Amino acid sequence: MKPVRWISTPREIDVFGTSHDGGYSHDAVVYALKDCGYRHIDTAKRYGCERYIAQAVKASGVPRQEVFLATKCWPTDYGATTTREAFSGSCQRLAVDYLDMYLLHWPEVSSGVKDKKKLLQETWRTLEVLLDEERVKAIGVSNFLERHLEIILEECSVTPHVNQCEFHPFNNPKMLRQFCADRNIQFEGYSPLAKGLALRDPGVVAIAEAHGRSPAQVLVRWSVQSNVPSIPKSTKLECVRANSQVYDFILTQEEMMTLNSMTQTLTCVDRNSMQMKIDNPLPDGYKLKLVKPPPEP
Repeated sequence: MKPVRWISTPREIDVFGTSHDGGYSHDAVVYALKDCGYRHIDTAKRYGCERYIAQAVKASGVPRQEVFLATKCWPTDYGATTTREAFSGSCQRLAVDYLDMYLLHWPEVSSGVKDKKKLLQETWRTLEVLLDEERVKAIGVSNFLERHLEIILEECSVTPHVNQCEFHPFNNPKMLRQFCADRNIQFEGYSPLAKGLALRDPGVVAIAEAHGRSPAQVLVRWSVQSNVPSIPKSTKLECVRANSQVYDFILTQEEMMTLNSMTQTLTCVDRNSMQMKIDNPLPDGYKLKLVKPPPEP
């Protein structure tokens, strides 16, 4: 497996997440890069904010080679030719000639596809070619369960470097994480705060009070100590900074056990609705709200 420079430890590089849920703030991305030391920006074609991220990276003044840009291929773009076109489109919108990481966004494909397994494997081979051509430095998947990963592993020349999934104390897929670890696939977690729903949990609040920290910092710290790179997202500058200030305190073994034993009852992303969204596509970024748009050129 080809090495990926950011994966060695979860604290090596802070990740700033973007999506079409909750809005996009130009100032938050610039602040994260320029003032808080974030260097990994996670996005997706589907979110509709790639071109705004390009403007934010430029405005931050941080050199391109210091920024780890990751984006994703939407299932309606799966296929040898269409995946390459989608990749090139993302590069164009991000104003780059290479990507640091490119992921398959979901394992589901259009219902009209006769051989879904073949399409996934063909699409993965396209990512392998892009990797071989040095147009991307790391390739991976998102929201893949064990059975989906098996399809890729059955035919792949390059094992997925990353599997990015929902991850917080109330949705902690331990068996999937172990499956990935056994195959040298880095498990990466999005929605570490469960879209804010985990912040009010009494157990989380009690741990936060014991450390003089915010519940959000406790949740991000839990991800760090679980060896899972975390992708927090916020449009508020104070939260952007706070989410990166989690390396000067340690959760006790008892606190980790408390968080690890939370009831698994909270899912932010409805996997069952994804097929309908793929079969009845709306425009990329259809939900995007510009909380703070970039300034007019």
